[in-house]
Formats: sequence, structure tokens, C-alpha cells
Amino acid sequence: MTCATSPLQQRHLPDLAATEALAVALAPLLQAGDVLLLSGDLGAGKTSFARALIQALPGPDGEDCSDEAVPSPTFTLLQVYPRRPAEIWHFDLYRLSQAEEIYELGWEEARDQAIALIEWPERMGDLAPAGALTLRFDAAPEGLEAGRSLRLDGPAIWGARLAGLDQTNKRDHDRAAFLEAAGWGQAKRHLLAADASFRHYDRLNDRERSAVLMDAPPDKEDVRPFQAVTALLHRLDLSAPRILAADPEAGFLLLEDLGDATFTRVLAEGGDETALYELAVDVLVALQQHWQPQMGQDLPPYDLDALLVETALLTDWYYPAVTGRPCPPDLANAHQQAWAEALAPVAERREVLVLRDYHVDNLIQLPDRQGVAACGLLDFQDALLGSAVYDLISLLEDARRDLSDSLRQHLLARWQAALPNRDPERDRADLALLGAQRSAKIAGIFTRLDRRDGKSGYLRHLPRVLRLLAGNLQAPPLAPVAAWFAQHLPLDEARVPVPAPGAGVPRGGSIE
Repeated sequence: MTCATSPLQQRHLPDLAATEALAVALAPLLQAGDVLLLSGDLGAGKTSFARALIQALPGPDGEDCSDEAVPSPTFTLLQVYPRRPAEIWHFDLYRLSQAEEIYELGWEEARDQAIALIEWPERMGDLAPAGALTLRFDAAPEGLEAGRSLRLDGPAIWGARLAGLDQTNKRDHDRAAFLEAAGWGQAKRHLLAADASFRHYDRLNDRERSAVLMDAPPDKEDVRPFQAVTALLHRLDLSAPRILAADPEAGFLLLEDLGDATFTRVLAEGGDETALYELAVDVLVALQQHWQPQMGQDLPPYDLDALLVETALLTDWYYPAVTGRPCPPDLANAHQQAWAEALAPVAERREVLVLRDYHVDNLIQLPDRQGVAACGLLDFQDALLGSAVYDLISLLEDARRDLSDSLRQHLLARWQAALPNRDPERDRADLALLGAQRSAKIAGIFTRLDRRDGKSGYLRHLPRVLRLLAGNLQAPPLAPVAAWFAQHLPLDEARVPVPAPGAGVPRGGSIE
């Protein structure tokens, strides 16, 4: 087999419960494009592990699948399960006579678009992918009378993704204690979403009520900014989820459940695109109209230093990924100096709360509420104090979704008409400046998500991001930056990096 050869972890699983617990802990780390090779003798626990993992992930609409039957695919060779973030294809290749027969089971589709669990992967021979994670179940080590030994092998990128497993037991204990204290100790819990950060979200169901648990490991994330910005949004009568219980030291928040009707989902189901985007613009107008300077006194500014930290992501990650070499220091410095010259005026703006990741993935339709309250808000914990046009350009130049020129112009005109005291010429310049800055940042972030975090699915959005960047660089205030790109990284030759081995597709969420 040509699959993973680097030893990552060795574990002792004393009983079936330990095997299942490990599968449940691993499940939220998986994404489309991941392949798990489950190796070991008959009765080693491969199917039990796969069953627990399949039952741990939610269905495509977020439903609890913990009681779903998961039969062994020994005779059918393959069972497919609709899941979030991707379908799970459960293979058993024991009866495969030739490796190439796996293609008849849809192997290419599973490898590229699903999470693949493969028992008896030895039957694949050289077709086993190099980026797979191998789990080898064997008899318990000498001196241990019960259970199994599990060895995990794979490329280095899996090591980073598996690093958090050792903290699972303590985290589970802390989570259970938090939910018990909050009165939700008996609720059923299943994964709702995970994003590009270390946070993940579980939906809790307890009889007729539901809530959302934000789980943010405190050594990786801080939930207090989310709490502070939530309070600000509520003062403005905007629909951020209410905080039902909090333990910021442990990194847990219990949130109001705003449902699953993200604008992205509503649009995919045929929702009125113009009406949804108009509502999103109206929220920004309301924020701008009702914002008072004293509200932002404790907010960090979106100043030049913060903006330049983000533009550096392009030379730190995108440049080496497409050129095959690190960006030379003099080129990186010239890149930053060009951005500093261009961004200096907009970096002085302290106009309003900037949510920073304002797009249709993070907006929820709430049809039982009126006016701008009908738009629920998610993923705003990184908010800063800055220009009023930042969130507008984030909405109009979505990294994940194309908008027609006519709709963009209509929405811009709606925003300008509602705020007639603004300077249109200055706003046009700021829109181009921040649109370009945001696209450069996202190009770096999406590449980093592939190279560092194994989430290659973000790369599919890079052609759009680079196209938006090139369009904004035509604005006169961006002439220094445009000159740097023309000389060192021509955007008419822009390329998408080849995905890193073992990388998979993202689950969505924040890109800040």
C-alpha cells in the first residue's frame, strides 16, 4: 500500500466503549475528501468504530442520527449515509477480488466529495490514497489482558488535526458540567457546525426546546468578545442570538437557537435574492444610523496595523503556494509598503462597529420577526471599530458567491439613499480599498487553510477572490498596490495552488 507511513499515535482501547468514544471524538474533525483506512483482523473493532463515527455526525438538516441503524457492509460492499458536513461512504472490501473493482463502487466520487471509511483497505493495493489516515486495530499489547491496540498513521497534516484528541475526556467532562449547571444536562447533543477557527457548535434538543452550544477551547479561542459584541447588537435591536448561559473561562456559551435558515440555504431553495440582500443592507443601515461613538469605546480599532497584518497573509501563504518558493523579504516589504500607502486614509475611520465577516453564510432568516430584526446575525466575535463600508463590501463581494453587477449597483444605491449625509466619492474609494484588502487577505487565509489546516475546499473560491482583487486594483487609490502585483505577481496569470496532500473540503464559517 502507498498510503500513510508516518506513525502519529499509538493508543490502547480497553473495551468497546473506548473504541466508540474515540470514534465520536474524531467525527467532528472530519470533512469531505477525508479517507480513513480501517485495518485489522476480523472482530478487531473496525465496524464498531465506523458505526459510532457515522452515528455521531448530524444529518444534512442537522437532525440527530445517533439511533440510525448502521449495518456492516460486508455483503453490500458499500453503504452511503447523508451527513453534515458531507456524505459518509462506508466500504467493506473483504470480498473484492481485484483492486480496480473499487471504481465500480463509485470510489472516485467518494474520494473527492465524501468522507470515506474503508474496511479491509489492503484489498485496494496501490489505489489507497497517500493522504489517508490509517487506523490499525490489533490485539492488546503484552501485559494488557483486554482490549485492542490502535495505531494511527498518516501524513503530517493529520498529526495537527489529531492533536486535540488527547484533551477529549477532560473537555467532555467540562462540557457536561456546564450543561448540567445550565439546566440542559439531559439534552441530546449533536454537531451543528464547525468553522475555520477552533470553535464548533452543537445543537441541543430537550423535549420542546432547543439551544446551541458554542464550544471554544479557551487555549485557542476567547468567547468574551462574542459576549461583548452580542450586548452591543442587542442595544441596537438587532437579532444576535441571546446568551442563555456562559462560562467564558471554560470556553462555553449556551445560545438561543436561531434555526437553520441561513440566507445561503434560503437562496439555494429559491428564495428571493433581491429581498434577502436588501434586508442585509438594511441591517447595516440601521447599525450605522443608531450607532453612537461611546458604544465603541472598548472596541479595538481596525487601524493600519490590523489591516497590514491581514495583507501580509498573501505573501506569507498565497505567494509561496503558487510560486513554489517563499516570498523574498524585500518583495514582502514592498508589498506591505504599497498597501500602507494606499490604505492610510481608510485606516483612520472610526465610524461604526464592523462585524468583519458579513455575508449570506452568517445571516439567518427569521420570518417571525419584523423589520431588520428578521435578519439573524452569526459569527461577529472578531468585530472592530472602523469604516462603515467594510461590511457592505463583504456582502457585495462575497468570497463564496457571485452577485450580478445590477444587483450590486442596486444594493449600493439603496445603502447610499438611506445615508444621504455620507460622502459618495470617499465611499467609492473606501469600497475599492477595503474590497481589495479583503480579497488579498482571503487569498492568504484560504491558502493557509489548505496548507496548515488541511481544508483544501476553500481553494475552489480563489478564482472569484482573485478576480475581485484584480477589479478593485483598477481604482486610482490602489495604484501602488497594482504596480506591485503587475511586477511580482500578475493577476492575469493568477493560479490556484494545488491542494496539500490529505486536505479536504471546508465546513464553512468564519474566515477572519
